[in-house]
Formats: sequence, C-alpha cells, structure tokens
Amino acid sequence: MKFNYKKNIIILSITQLLIVAFSFIYYQEITLNSYIDISFFVTAGYILLSLLLFTIHSGFYDVMSKSLNLFFSRGKDKRRFDDIPGLSELITINEKPLFIHGLINGLLMAAALIAYYA
Repeated sequence: MKFNYKKNIIILSITQLLIVAFSFIYYQEITLNSYIDISFFVTAGYILLSLLLFTIHSGFYDVMSKSLNLFFSRGKDKRRFDDIPGLSELITINEKPLFIHGLINGLLMAAALIAYYA
C-alpha cells in the first residue's frame, strides 16, 4: 500500500473544514466545545466504518450473505452454495485509510480537549 501524503492531507483538511462548518451550522458559533462535539462524531464514524470493513474482510459475514443470496435466488436458477461469492469477496474497500483518518481526527480532538481543560 502506497501512502500518499498529499492526498491524505487534502482529505484531512476537507474533514476539518467540514467539522468547522457543521459546528457553525449546528451551534451558530465556532467554539472549542462545539469543535470537540462534532469532531467526536466524525472520528467515531471513521473508526466504526473501518472496523465494520475489517470485520467484513475477515469473512465473518460470508456464510450469512451466501445463505441469504441462495435463499432469495432459490426459484430462479440452480446454484451451489460454494459458487456464491462471499461478502468479503464483493466488498473491496480498504479500511486502513479510514482508520488512519479517524485516528488523526481523534488526536486533533484530544489536543482540543487538552486545550479546553488546561
């Protein structure tokens, strides 16, 4: 995996601008407390999505997705259970960049928390 610094800094900058924009839209002001609140939800979204993708890639949901696919296509054609691709084969999104962005946003949120309580 090639780590592209320029692309990651652009994505991080856009995420930070969106956090500030949502803070202004929701709270009608930009304070450290509102930044921390919105940043927490963005960080949680990034990390939870990366953990969901990690779980999917591990093959945890493969049997369930194959069974549902086989059940709902039962009358249409005759397929074997082994011929149906698993969910981990169908979803190819890399979870590592999402986790890295969540981690960096979390560190920025932690720095804001330290500044808020100092």
